[in-house]
Amino acid sequence: MSNLSRKKVLAALGAAAATGPYLFTTRVEAADESLEPYQHANIDWQQAKGETITVAFIPAGYFNNFIALTPQFQQLTGINVQYQKIPPLEIRAKAVLDFTSKTGNFDTHAGDPAYFPLFVANKWIEPLDEYLHDPKYTDAKWYDLNDIFTMWHKAVNLDGKQWGLPSDGETTFQIYRTDLYKQKGLKPAATLEEYTHNAQVLNDPSKNVYGCALRGFRGAGQNIYIWSSIFLEYGGKWFKDGRPDVNSPAAVEALEWYVQLLNKYAPPGVQNWNWPDIADAFSQGGFGSYIDSNTSAMVAVDPAKSKIVGKVGAARWPAGPSGKRAASLWAWELPINAFISRRKKLATWLYIQWVTCRETQVRTSYGFSGSYKRLGVNRYSVLKSGSFRHLAAAVDDWLPVTLETLAHDIPADYHPPIPQWPPFGEALATAVQQALVGQSKPKDALNNAQREIAGIMQKRA
Repeated sequence: MSNLSRKKVLAALGAAAATGPYLFTTRVEAADESLEPYQHANIDWQQAKGETITVAFIPAGYFNNFIALTPQFQQLTGINVQYQKIPPLEIRAKAVLDFTSKTGNFDTHAGDPAYFPLFVANKWIEPLDEYLHDPKYTDAKWYDLNDIFTMWHKAVNLDGKQWGLPSDGETTFQIYRTDLYKQKGLKPAATLEEYTHNAQVLNDPSKNVYGCALRGFRGAGQNIYIWSSIFLEYGGKWFKDGRPDVNSPAAVEALEWYVQLLNKYAPPGVQNWNWPDIADAFSQGGFGSYIDSNTSAMVAVDPAKSKIVGKVGAARWPAGPSGKRAASLWAWELPINAFISRRKKLATWLYIQWVTCRETQVRTSYGFSGSYKRLGVNRYSVLKSGSFRHLAAAVDDWLPVTLETLAHDIPADYHPPIPQWPPFGEALATAVQQALVGQSKPKDALNNAQREIAGIMQKRA
């Protein structure tokens, strides 16, 4: 490895890589829907016929929808698809293990965009440009790359090359109780200061209603998923003069705000909650607002279990003292493994193209016949369609706020594009949680993280 040793990367990710995946193969059946829309693409979908590829996804409803439609892909292309379902933290570790061992167990996988600089630096994945821009493999007009949310595909465009494409994604914003806000005469917060004020007004533990909640569960993709936005909104910079700067006054103030908010106005134990805990508790009326993924808002209004259906609204991230709004930059990106055969790479590209094209995005969203319909679509044209607008109407202002957030609130430096991000992010996540649970003061926790991260950045293998 050119930037980080395999041992150190796996140590940073934890022992999750040892867990066995769930492997299964989809059956080729009669397609539920016509393949004709795909055949409008001026390419030979069967040019890798007979090949078998393995795809690693996380066990989530949105990926289950792709899996359910895979017989259509197999009928279209003649390519067999095997799936492995691996939890989010483990899939990161297993991808690194597969790449470093060069075994090619996964032809593609649901990849964390923050990991792509590591993948690229070590030549573990194949550039997609050869396939994306060759008319033999891709009908550029039919596929329409520019229809994909710009920040999502640019997140893994490194060194002028495209290394992955987004299958499903999200951003972050405020999700709040419209009824409680109306009762108290509140408006969605425009600033972090106003967000604290709203939480204080709503906070009433004697009635089992708290002001707010933000996830605190440790992880580079967990508490750092939220804290990164706060850090940037306070004016934080990941580096100063080429060196890490995660213990700057802005960083300390951002962590102090996070700690004080949760300690004063959030449910007990929230410092160890993940996003499903947040959405579930909110759906039961446990608190007045939270800030997390836009797609989680629909979990909170699931008619099968929510007590607050019809009482939920959306608003943009509150701006920080710097005047900036900084929503998350997140999508599950699909790369091509560099250690597989040429024919498998072609088959994998056809699969990535199928997953990310407009027709499949529609069929797994509002066009899906099952009860779960994906919201994390990757295309402007789908998000702006009348059918999608009807799907999103369960949360007030969900669609306009999502569009505004995607257009204006996502900073390109949401995470630094560096190969060292896995251990960098985990060191920071540990410091943030230590401060959240009271094991360390924010300044001390970040000073410790600064020392550890400085060491990480100096190491080369």
